[in-house]
Amino acid sequence: MKTLAVLCLLTGALLSAQAPAPARPRGNMLISRAIPDPAAVERGQKVFSANCGFCHGTTAQGGDTGPDLVRSPLALDDERGDKIGPVILQGRAAKGMPAFHLPPEQIEDIAAFLRSRQQAAIDRFSYNIQNVVTGDRQKGRDYFNGAGRCHTCHSATGDLAGIAKKYDPVALQSLFLYPRSAPVRPQVTVTLASGQTFAGTLDYLDDFDVALRDAAGEYHSFSRDPRIKVEVRDPLAAHAELLTKYTDADMHNILAYLVTLK
Repeated sequence: MKTLAVLCLLTGALLSAQAPAPARPRGNMLISRAIPDPAAVERGQKVFSANCGFCHGTTAQGGDTGPDLVRSPLALDDERGDKIGPVILQGRAAKGMPAFHLPPEQIEDIAAFLRSRQQAAIDRFSYNIQNVVTGDRQKGRDYFNGAGRCHTCHSATGDLAGIAKKYDPVALQSLFLYPRSAPVRPQVTVTLASGQTFAGTLDYLDDFDVALRDAAGEYHSFSRDPRIKVEVRDPLAAHAELLTKYTDADMHNILAYLVTLK
C-alpha cells in the first residue's frame, strides 16, 4: 500500500510537470505575463481615462477616491475582463462607484490597459543598462596621466594591468567613481610619546581611541591624547576629491581609457 501511494504521488508529479498550470497572481503580487495588443491598450487607456480616471487616476495608480488598480488583487487576477467586467457593469454602490454600461469590447480593452500598467510596474525593476563606453579614450589617457593625477597612485602596466578583463564597463565605472566598494583600507601610523611607532591597517578611529592591525595581523589599540601622534593615509581620499571635480566628459573619457587595459 505504501509503495502504491508513492507511485501515485510520482505519477501526479510527472503529470503536473508535463502540463503546468498557467501562473496566476497571488494576493497583490505582480506576476509577469504576456502584454496585450498595443492597439487594445491604446483604446483601453482612452476608455479608462474618460470613465475611470477621475477616481482611479489616469495611470490607474489610484486617485482621491479610487484605489490603485495596478496592485489590486482583483485586477491582477483578471483575464480579458472576466473579473473587472462585472464590477464595471454593476458598480459598487457601497463604495461610491457607479455602474458603467460599457460594451464587452471596451471592457476587454480596459483590461488590456490595466495589464499593460501592471507589466510596466514589473519592468521598472529590470532596467537594461545600455552601452556606457561613449568617451574618448585618448582624452581619458591624457586625464589619467595629467590633470587627474591618477598615475601618481596607479599604473596601466602595474596594478591596473588587465583590469578590463576582470570587470565589465559598468563595474569599472563604479570602481573609480565610488571606490569604497573596493577592498582597500586606510593605513595608519601611531607614534607614542616615547617615540615608538606602530603602523598597519586602520581598524578603528574616533576622538578617544585608535586601533590598527600590523603586518603580522596583531591588533593594537591606544587611547588618544596630545602626546600620541596619529597619521592616517587613506588611498581612496584622492578618488573622493576627484568626484567633486569630474565633468561628465572626464568620467566618460576615463572609462573609455580603462576598458582598453586588457
